[in-house]
Amino acid sequence: MTMERQPTILIVDDNQANLQVIGNIIKVLDTKIVFAKSGRQVFTYLEKNLPDLILLDVMMPEMDGYEVCHRLKSDPHTRDVPIIFLTALNDEEDEARGLSMGAVDFISKPFKPAIVQARIKTHLRLKHKTDLLERLALIDGLTDIQNRRRFDENLLSEWLRAIRESTPISLMMIDIDHFKNFNDIYGHTSGDDCLRNVAKTLKQSIRRPGDTVARYGGEEFAVVLPNTDKDSALMIAETIRQNVASLNIPHAQNGGNDHVTISLGVATIIPQQNSDASMLIEAADQCLYQAKHDGKNCVKG
Repeated sequence: MTMERQPTILIVDDNQANLQVIGNIIKVLDTKIVFAKSGRQVFTYLEKNLPDLILLDVMMPEMDGYEVCHRLKSDPHTRDVPIIFLTALNDEEDEARGLSMGAVDFISKPFKPAIVQARIKTHLRLKHKTDLLERLALIDGLTDIQNRRRFDENLLSEWLRAIRESTPISLMMIDIDHFKNFNDIYGHTSGDDCLRNVAKTLKQSIRRPGDTVARYGGEEFAVVLPNTDKDSALMIAETIRQNVASLNIPHAQNGGNDHVTISLGVATIIPQQNSDASMLIEAADQCLYQAKHDGKNCVKG
């Protein structure tokens, strides 16, 4: 199976012997195998990890496989993880119930190793292709950074996390100065190259895995900085401004500068319960407007 990374399979069964049997069947596949003996262990694992496929037994104490499946499919974080029921149950009604709850397959004992392996391979390939399509749908085709849709999703997620943890979240709104003039002088092909180079520089200028860069629209970009106070955000913004200027992309009509520059607006909020992330966007937009009004090529916060 050829994939960009080794997929992870979570096997869930309360019986150690069953875990060993299933593990031996699929160990020939190029996968990472993780085991859980209860629904509780499943959800503990999923707090920090997201497998590519779950092999789930139905008959387990405390929380059976159907309940585990229902909870997984009800949670936006886990609902897209494919589930295959591997079980001793072989009644048509049991299979129909499992599939109607969102499982992608239902395999009954006695297991035939070649069949189990083939079905797992099929569902891993489907998951890989689905993930790839979803990633492409969230990436800006020109600059290869997050698009506006992904930005909206990411900002909301980080906003809710900041509410839960009572931590600051900062947002940068960034605009390329006099970009219309740039396109008029150098043409749209050079304009596209400029956008790509600026986007690449923005990505290289932020270091933490949780910080994200997106193309907000046209020549405007956004940077989300979770758990970042105002002073830190302003320092990062100034570094970004300098890094873009150091590209020395020629711009003959940039209001006194002979190279491409950017203006940045920075806002920081510790959000409260029932507040809306749009207030952070509005605050950053106001700061960006101030930066443009005060001569461009500067940071305002």
